[in-house]
Amino acid sequence: MSAVLPSDAIPAAAAHSRPILAVNNIEVIYDHVILVLKGVSLEVPTGSVVALLGANGAGKSTTLKSISTLLASERGLVTKGSIEFQGERIDRLTPNALVQRGMIQVMEGRHCFGHLTVEENLLTGSYTRSLSRGELRSELEKVYHYFPRLHTRRTSQAGYTSGGEQQMTAIGRALMAKPKMILLDEPSMGLAPQLVAEIFEIVRDLNDKEGVSFLIAEQNTHVALKYAKYAYILESGKIMMEGPASDLADNAEVKEFYLGLAGEGRKSFRDTKSYRRRKRWLS
Repeated sequence: MSAVLPSDAIPAAAAHSRPILAVNNIEVIYDHVILVLKGVSLEVPTGSVVALLGANGAGKSTTLKSISTLLASERGLVTKGSIEFQGERIDRLTPNALVQRGMIQVMEGRHCFGHLTVEENLLTGSYTRSLSRGELRSELEKVYHYFPRLHTRRTSQAGYTSGGEQQMTAIGRALMAKPKMILLDEPSMGLAPQLVAEIFEIVRDLNDKEGVSFLIAEQNTHVALKYAKYAYILESGKIMMEGPASDLADNAEVKEFYLGLAGEGRKSFRDTKSYRRRKRWLS
């Protein structure tokens, strides 16, 4: 049974505004056989940061690829339900059509063009826009304002930059497309805690100052709940919990299963693993 926090815990402004993204009871199958997502529903209010949490293999990346319509490249298919962006059904559109409508996904693993410079990578993000040279320079300066590291490294080949710089390049490239919403897949993967905090602070700035909505798939529950406003927890392809991020951060079950904490303090990995196998809280 899904543990859902009371609806009155959701901020009134978020509750009454039309969501920029609505995922309605979708089911996803790979290779016409493997059922990966089972009735997943979620919403992202306009101008909000929402986290999609869960362990590796829970279905987070599949959910994002379902939204961005990248499933077909991996022999996946949304077989039930619907996905709407700004009130328009999008699950039958192409990825490039979604980018033109203002939604873009930053893939897990960053996927920069290693042989191009950082600045050339950024410029590829503006491909779908008709910009003058002056407008293009202005957009680049905006990215460099949020990512000063990239300005320093702009002439370096992306393949020779650090993991954190490549992640910044990937987000900056998405920003060059002038998105209304960014789907961000595992931005903390493989990065030092200091860099993770720096990237999430930039995400907060982009949300506050540019009005970009974010859906962030993350295993790092602690940092995601710190920066998100609302969160969903996936387990084996199903939404098991949802609620305001601050409430989930204080939830005893979330602390135990995803933060490694119990009421008496930090639990050992072995204890937590054994407890999770019983799946008492999912019954």
